[in-house]
Amino acid sequence: MPRTADRSAEDLHSRRILDLVARGEARSRSELAARLGIAASTIGLRVQALLDAGMLEEAGDGVSRGGRRPRVLRVAEEGGIVLSADLGGGHARIGRHGLDGHLQEVRTTRIDLTDGPQATLATVAAVFRQLADGSTLRAIGVSLPGPVDIESGSVEQPSRMPGWPGFRVGEHLREAFGVPVAVDNDANLAALGEHRLQLGYTQHSITVKAGTAIGSGVIVEGHVHRGATGAAGDITHTRIDGSGDIPCSCGNTGCLETVASGASLVRQMRERGRTEVATTADVLALARDSDPEATMLVRTAGTHLGQALSGVVNFFNPNAVFLTGSMSASEPFIAAVRSRVYEACHPLATQRLRIEAAATGADAILHGAARLALDDLELPVT
Repeated sequence: MPRTADRSAEDLHSRRILDLVARGEARSRSELAARLGIAASTIGLRVQALLDAGMLEEAGDGVSRGGRRPRVLRVAEEGGIVLSADLGGGHARIGRHGLDGHLQEVRTTRIDLTDGPQATLATVAAVFRQLADGSTLRAIGVSLPGPVDIESGSVEQPSRMPGWPGFRVGEHLREAFGVPVAVDNDANLAALGEHRLQLGYTQHSITVKAGTAIGSGVIVEGHVHRGATGAAGDITHTRIDGSGDIPCSCGNTGCLETVASGASLVRQMRERGRTEVATTADVLALARDSDPEATMLVRTAGTHLGQALSGVVNFFNPNAVFLTGSMSASEPFIAAVRSRVYEACHPLATQRLRIEAAATGADAILHGAARLALDDLELPVT
């Protein structure tokens, strides 16, 4: 059933109340009213509905500022859980979160996406049931390794995912668990998870997932910006000057991924006769040990990424650029990205710009999937 504008506004207010209480930015009804700019009577109704639903609870009296002491609010420990899943080519990472988004537990299970969606999701669902045992499940968030149609919750034009195009992952899991299911791609969810942890619902950021492959997501005022066709923020296939004519999976040549991804570093090391190198981790380990070739390639990859990002930073003027994925563990890589962006961008665009490794690390996607699921939470009506 479509929601009215009034109901949508009510849901938004309730989600912001949960988020502010969870982050410790507001601990009473009066503080919520001040932060959200909403009438105290409206806040009272929304808070009472969340209390009645068991999502919030009162935790004693706060400090008086001249009148009666306010009742302190907190997210209810037994208010329910959210489950998240990050589906990769050979394994899935599955998380259990509280209603504050806090990641309580992570499990890893082997999957094979080439088995198709039914078999893969059956494996994931079995772990979901184990993690949800005895708790009230409120919502599910799922990350898929390919372009996602947000409306249908299905993956579009994926590579190496036979049987997945058009399969409605969200609908399939909602039928199985009876709760809202939010689905997006891994880069967008990594961006959302990092942004919400660090900046909440304010400011703008870009998060780049630099590992074996490269992906990126754009966040505007705390929400994923997807663009007209869901391709916003995808710098993967930006052509890099001087990159040569290396073919890319997109059909073009000289794309960022062909010279700055972990897979490209492995290829370049092996072209230099370094047959002992098989993975991105091997290259990064050699760079940490000051291997000249590996260090040079890692720094060059960071410079290439910085070149691709500089145009985006000049145009978008974000507050932060966060780097996640295995490459973000390399300080020479981050330093090269930072150096190139600051060199190539207008001083106003970098005046307050943060460029740093993501604080969420390997859990960025799970955090983002949980946050997207919380945004889709079915909330009580006042």
